[in-house]
Amino acid sequence: MTDLTSMTIAEARTGLARKSFTALELTDAHLAAMEAARSLNAFVLETPDQARAMAGAVDAKIAKGEGGPLAGIPLGIKDLFATRDVRTTACSKILGNFVPPYESTVTSQLWRDGAVMLGKLNNDEFAMGSSNETSCFGPVVNPWRREGSNTALVPGGSSGGSASAVAALLCMGATATDTGGSIRQPAAFTATVGVKPTYGRCSRWGIVAFASSLDQAGPIARTNRDAAILLRSMAGHDPKDTTSVDRAVPDYEAAIGKSVKGMKIGIPREYRLDGMPAEIEKLWSEGAAWLKAAGAELVDVSLPHTKYALPAYYIVAPAEASSNLARYDGVRYGLRVPGRSIGELYENTRAAGFGDEVRRRVMIGTYVLSAGYYDAYYLRAQKVRTLIKRDFEECFASGVNAILTPATPSAAFGVGEKGGADPIEMYLNDIFTVTVNMAGLPGIAVPAGKDEQGLPLGLQLIGRPFDEETLFSLGEVVEQAAGRFTPPNWWGAKA
Repeated sequence: MTDLTSMTIAEARTGLARKSFTALELTDAHLAAMEAARSLNAFVLETPDQARAMAGAVDAKIAKGEGGPLAGIPLGIKDLFATRDVRTTACSKILGNFVPPYESTVTSQLWRDGAVMLGKLNNDEFAMGSSNETSCFGPVVNPWRREGSNTALVPGGSSGGSASAVAALLCMGATATDTGGSIRQPAAFTATVGVKPTYGRCSRWGIVAFASSLDQAGPIARTNRDAAILLRSMAGHDPKDTTSVDRAVPDYEAAIGKSVKGMKIGIPREYRLDGMPAEIEKLWSEGAAWLKAAGAELVDVSLPHTKYALPAYYIVAPAEASSNLARYDGVRYGLRVPGRSIGELYENTRAAGFGDEVRRRVMIGTYVLSAGYYDAYYLRAQKVRTLIKRDFEECFASGVNAILTPATPSAAFGVGEKGGADPIEMYLNDIFTVTVNMAGLPGIAVPAGKDEQGLPLGLQLIGRPFDEETLFSLGEVVEQAAGRFTPPNWWGAKA
């Protein structure tokens, strides 16, 4: 059965169509792999009975020739997506054992196309984190290790469970969300492909909100092709989400293998940071050389307001978070800690329900929105955001098709190594990714190499609005040149 878990979505799709195996056999192989990998803490809820029932229903449809584009493909779902009659907590104590009576639009579209749900995946609490250490279910462990070391490494965040599960072959793909890099950074840390689509490309309805003007759902998969297959099902207009864009969803998979000859690839000088590790610089140069060899033209570009992106992001995102999280009061659903008055009930519930990082961001957000500080912080950050967006617009107007940058400033670090005394140390992990969210653009992280300790490193490609296809074409060039990486299985034999 091991071979069933090591296949890509594209390979599994072919095998199911040829009846080489059934959807139920494919699901059972992944459920066994999940059971053997519980030490990774990637899943916070396993749904084997539901998975088998969904797989059985798909097998019946395939027998009649009615299987959808994802028929029988076993997926993991980030615990930020509401799943009908299945516990959804955003990995926070404050949601307790909340069981939504509705399904998020993105997951409903995956089930419409025949995918199978294996369970809910771990994430940073309310998606606030860059390492998946803030979850109330405990940290996720990266399936990759430094050569010759047993130190547990983080998989990145907030979609760490999604990245870890896909890298460890526990599911064929996973849903994820990206507010400041939460798809692309974990993908880079685990040698998976992560796509943050254009803002408005995927519906946010039924996804627990962090920062509404920044959040965007997307897939994490093992290959560019698999990510393209998943995004086609996840994307689409949704009248229930006013920020969802009414625009036809292209066949992203058709972009895989398309020629990139003549494309202009921008290399932004502002991303060359002081003290950037030599291996990141080398990786970036190699990626540029691969694209050039495939016929693309490299051009130097300037994004002058990049240096303000991180501080502006850490004003805008907490401000929106403080507004979104005001609804968690212990009255309507989730955790309730009684008090002698309604005010005390609110205070007790929120103090017990929110973790340190969420409290920190809510307090920052409330502060920057308060009277006397709104103009000095929030309004100014929004003006900076406009300038960041304009930088990209001018760059693309000059004929640039996409921009190539590193995905992260380093490889994965150890659990507990960063952010303990100084949270800003952790925030700096988002340095290359937050600009994309601030501008609402699509971005993809693709595995591109390894560091001296054998850990994966990724490259990021940033595209024009709603031009994810170009990113898939360019990402495929990088994937073909760099090859694919799978971590050695130290966490337990697969069934």
